[in-house]
Amino acid sequence: MAKARTVFICQNCGAESAKWLGKCLLCNEWNTLVEEVIKKEPASKGALVSSSQTSKPITLEQITFTHGERMDTFYQEFNRVLGGGLVKGSLVLVGGEPGIGKSTLALQTALSLKNFKTLYASGEESLQQIKMRAERLNLKSSNCFFINETSLESILNESDALKPDLIIIDSIQTVSSDMIDASVGSVSQVRECTSTLLRFAKKTHTAIILIGHINKEGNLAGPKTLEHIVDVVLQFEGDHNHSYRILRSQKNRFGSTSEIGIFEMQSVGLVEVANPSEILISPNEEKLSGISIGVTMDGIRPFLIEVQSLVSTAAYGTPQRSATGFDTRRLNMLLAVLEKRAGFRLISKDVFLNITGGIRIDDPAIDLAVVTAILSSNFDNYINHQYCVCGEVGLSGEIRPVNRIEQRIREAEKLGFKKIFISKAGLKNITFEKYQIEICPIGKIEHLVKALFS
Repeated sequence: MAKARTVFICQNCGAESAKWLGKCLLCNEWNTLVEEVIKKEPASKGALVSSSQTSKPITLEQITFTHGERMDTFYQEFNRVLGGGLVKGSLVLVGGEPGIGKSTLALQTALSLKNFKTLYASGEESLQQIKMRAERLNLKSSNCFFINETSLESILNESDALKPDLIIIDSIQTVSSDMIDASVGSVSQVRECTSTLLRFAKKTHTAIILIGHINKEGNLAGPKTLEHIVDVVLQFEGDHNHSYRILRSQKNRFGSTSEIGIFEMQSVGLVEVANPSEILISPNEEKLSGISIGVTMDGIRPFLIEVQSLVSTAAYGTPQRSATGFDTRRLNMLLAVLEKRAGFRLISKDVFLNITGGIRIDDPAIDLAVVTAILSSNFDNYINHQYCVCGEVGLSGEIRPVNRIEQRIREAEKLGFKKIFISKAGLKNITFEKYQIEICPIGKIEHLVKALFS
């Protein structure tokens, strides 16, 4: 008879404790220990593992290797993040906030793979709700099968009978196994279900996409071992107030983790954004102050983005500093550099900054665009809409070089910009003659001010 024991398991890291503690001793998180009952079959005395059930060590030359066959998802942005498509036998985890578009992306992918058999297992939506979503997306496929099921054993039994090329489970937190005596969504259930699905994917050569929830900190819900088990971890990001979504690779055993895919949420579902620079830059014909164009990179993908700023006299005693899509602490640092090194009196003025498109930028190369937008609004002076800037601002007011500068220059040239301002220290191995765009090297902020506003 199975022996039952009670343990307390941390919902953050999966650590076990014999008694309840206020703080997990492994990850130092508070109030994460939850009581769970675990049944364990007793091992027969003297039982030995059969040698036929164990793996035998072999040399590197004896290992047979074939390149993983990939499935085209018919979405180039999704293929880009995956490294060229879905690898058969891989386990992909897609996480994101509620309502960001995870289920929409999964359903669009399932209905677009008309040459592959797909099983879509939903534990959150009824089949009627899925059909309503599919009709709104205006997609249908006779090779895609749907099931409303939360039992892992039932899903695997249906998969054995159907033999699909792709299985989509929405979501992994709603699936439970009869082998684990724990509540649905607990650490034990999520870990065991994911491990079982991984073994099934490798054994049957079936690609599996798991939809995952996130916690209040923005991390994937469940144990940290969940991200170690799967082959690919994708994070779906975006602002509910804007239509743009970013699919970012955090782990990829079959490709680069520096790729991102950009989508736009429309009434017909997620639409790919092949060239985000054309959408993130407003076609302003009027000569407006406080607007600057910066060249940034997310991963290895360059694009241009519009930075807007408003500088006005403080109406109250303490000036306000507000930034949307940009680190407020870095904004304060750049304002201090302008005050100390360049001599601009901004201490008594309100400064508001906005990165268009609802995208958050962490690239230091956007510093120069932030500085020029602030100065443009402060001077109430227009910056030519055919000029763009790219550079990091140091604490002494110098313009520091950034990585992949040639890719940034080519992106600005492709979009028709006439002039780009970069760091003087980043001119190594750059051939000016091969570019149609004029490259203007600068060393300090005051030099940039003279070039733009003189």
